[in-house]
Amino acid sequence: MAISPGSDATFTSQNSTLSESLRTKKFPLTEEEIFYMNCRAAYLAIFKSSLENIISKDQLYLALQYAGRNPSQKTINKYWTPQTAKLNFDDFCGILRKEKPTSKAELLKSFKQLDVNDDGSILHSDLYKFLTKRGEKMTREEVNAIINLADVNADGKFDYIKFCKLYMTTNEQCLKTTLEKLEVDSKLRRQQFGSHVERSPERGPLPVQKLSPRIIRKNDQEAFSNKGDTRNSLLSTTRKFKTSISFTITMGANSNRNSKLPEPNLKDWQCMQSKGCFFLEEDGEIISHQYRMQIAQRSMVYLTIKPLNLSQVEGKLSPWLSVDTALYILKENENQANLQLLCFTELRNREEFGWTGELGPGIYWLIPSTTGCRLKKEIKPVTEEAQLVYRDETGELFLTKEFKSALSDIFEIIDLDGNGLLSLEEYNFFELRTSGEKCDEDAWAICRENFDTKKNELTRQGFMDLNLMEANDREGDPRDLWVTLHSMGYNKALELTEACPFVIDIYSEKCKPRIKAVHLEASSGQLEKAICTSVLNKGDAKVMEGFENIIVYTYNCNTWITSAIENKSDNKVIIHINNELSKNCVNNRGLNIFAIEVAPKSTMVCQHVMPLNERQEWVYYCVYSLIS
Repeated sequence: MAISPGSDATFTSQNSTLSESLRTKKFPLTEEEIFYMNCRAAYLAIFKSSLENIISKDQLYLALQYAGRNPSQKTINKYWTPQTAKLNFDDFCGILRKEKPTSKAELLKSFKQLDVNDDGSILHSDLYKFLTKRGEKMTREEVNAIINLADVNADGKFDYIKFCKLYMTTNEQCLKTTLEKLEVDSKLRRQQFGSHVERSPERGPLPVQKLSPRIIRKNDQEAFSNKGDTRNSLLSTTRKFKTSISFTITMGANSNRNSKLPEPNLKDWQCMQSKGCFFLEEDGEIISHQYRMQIAQRSMVYLTIKPLNLSQVEGKLSPWLSVDTALYILKENENQANLQLLCFTELRNREEFGWTGELGPGIYWLIPSTTGCRLKKEIKPVTEEAQLVYRDETGELFLTKEFKSALSDIFEIIDLDGNGLLSLEEYNFFELRTSGEKCDEDAWAICRENFDTKKNELTRQGFMDLNLMEANDREGDPRDLWVTLHSMGYNKALELTEACPFVIDIYSEKCKPRIKAVHLEASSGQLEKAICTSVLNKGDAKVMEGFENIIVYTYNCNTWITSAIENKSDNKVIIHINNELSKNCVNNRGLNIFAIEVAPKSTMVCQHVMPLNERQEWVYYCVYSLIS
């Protein structure tokens, strides 16, 4: 189809990434390079550039945490003395050379010293006495923070085995998060940090960095470590896990498939329909069509959304019918930027989700949504590539039966109004998705002259012939055809695995509703806001003990469970999420343990959770821990 105007730049960027990947395979990173990569990632999690300096104890502590360390106050004081004004990137690297990450075995060994019954736990009374009376004493608040960690305390005992696991996974998560941030920004990967230069294959070994004179002291020869000191391990970790809360929801088998969507008597109601599709991007983001709806006068309205069944075999259902769908209805006040959430389709009847109620006259935005729990990147590789074209005995090129079937389904998806024809507007949504360009009026006139049309719209046969022409233009080379198919969510076996087509029906009692697709893009900002608003309005709220400005909301709509975190404070917070004790559950993040960062004065969706198998009971058990 059309070629994106930025394709050369994109190709160059992809080539650069590919070359970098090949270099890594041919010249594996040395331990020294990996060390500096971790140092850079941690530093850039705090600062915009490695040329910035650490100017406080808090910044040093946070940077060390992002590097997977868990420093005690004693460790911080060792490197930040009363004479210290600032530390640079090279100083930071030097500190990381000395402060090795604590191993799980070392932590367990230190805790066993307090385990009098050898059962993997320590009585709260014993823990309190030990931590407040000896060594680097902890305050009552710090000890309470440990005892209040929901997932490592029960029946008056502290489970240090679970604690050690939580400690290690959070350290690993901090480091993983920083590396992912660095990987995303290719510009940062190519910068020089401190006095370190990334090695090319021709370069020699990397020089060993030296600490600046201001932090070299007599005890620099010591390999400072509190690995055997239980107090320091706990003290430093309480600064990481300030407090935690948990939610438990048990759902019965098939509880979310019960018919709860009442259908009014629609005999004399006027109806409009539009189709659309969720598309899964390479980075896991989901985009979809978005719509404007016009209601001419106050009327009862009935809206539904459900996956579109495209199976051409009678009795066989499309595999994506299990993907959840929802429709958020927002009222346009004054302008497009001022949208007010009214409701969403939370009631369900099998795969159909709906809402019914009264709407006044005006313009409304309909934003489709899916949790992403069941629409995910395909994991299993496809070993055999389907054939798209073939030549007969005379050498003439034809589309294969399998490819024609896929194209017919694509036609159904992009024929938004369902009239069996493609208008220029409908075709341009397809073009934007597959090539990034629109087809103008002149190009559309040429298209109508060369391919079968009806009422100035492209027929199904015309769409087939258009793709055959593209194959002929490439002399049978199917690579461009595959670009189109991949963009539409198909894998190499011509299976639709990374998209979910849907259909929206709107019924109005007193007037004919109008609906028009206006965008095909990620609606993350507006959609995130709408989801957060609905969860805050309908969900159960729990305040982080001791941190009344941090609130976790959990909303159970039977089909799925959504949690959101509200941060009313003036500082960003990091929340550690642990779903390990949930049963028969799948979440949209694909991880049982992860951490998220919530900006100050903001609310964000934490996760969506659904049953893995709807025919079995599922238990949602999640622990949210505040990381300092």
